[in-house]
Amino acid sequence: MDKTVFIAGPCVIENAELLDCIARELVRINHTLGTHIIFKASFDKANRTSLHAFRGPGIERGLQMLADIKQRYGLRITTDIHEAWQAEAAGKVCDVLQIPAFLCRQTDLLVAAARTGCTVNIKKAQFLSGRDMKYPVQKALESGAADVWLTERGNCFGYNNLVVDFRNIADMKELTPTVIMDCTHSVQRPSAGDGKTVGDRKFVPSMALAAKAFGASGYFFEVHPEPDRGLSDAANMLELDKLEGLIKQLLPGAGAQLPA
Repeated sequence: MDKTVFIAGPCVIENAELLDCIARELVRINHTLGTHIIFKASFDKANRTSLHAFRGPGIERGLQMLADIKQRYGLRITTDIHEAWQAEAAGKVCDVLQIPAFLCRQTDLLVAAARTGCTVNIKKAQFLSGRDMKYPVQKALESGAADVWLTERGNCFGYNNLVVDFRNIADMKELTPTVIMDCTHSVQRPSAGDGKTVGDRKFVPSMALAAKAFGASGYFFEVHPEPDRGLSDAANMLELDKLEGLIKQLLPGAGAQLPA
């Protein structure tokens, strides 16, 4: 059985209708392609550029909405946590806990996530190399994590820009067998907008296909039926109706078709 990991969902929980719309499409794709896409959404975007940006419904309401999706559609769930005290509650709902890139060295956060018994997916910081992730992995494993994944999401390239060194995938696979490519955050231009992060979603398929060539174990996509109307990371999210076609190209043995 193919073990390629796929993670997809909206950047942030906007409303229940959006979660249902995306969950239904993920279930359909799973049925069609034989995949096991993990549903992702954030209950609180605590690291938004502006104080006035939309953050989400908060932990209590947000986790209940994610639990509803899990029960209704049978999808595995992941979300990100920003503080150690959030781990226990999130771990009761989620199958995978995601550690944000900027927080990947926060010992208390890693230890708390590991102690839940969930898989811990640690995003590589924009200021670290792949090999530097040895120590976050060590912290999680020695604290009892059931499994540890790593995610590549680019490195700072001057101001307001990111660049991806795909060699990080190979370096991180020496630390853990599951290395995910974050294909949407890697096309960001951080804080380059007016009080927000912008980017260019047209590069998302190329990021994914390049990561496949470098041996990525899985792929992370933030998706939305109408990305430009999204309340967070609108410029980077992939159109929901393009997800199935891209996943087809990422399955083992599939041929790649780069965008025109």
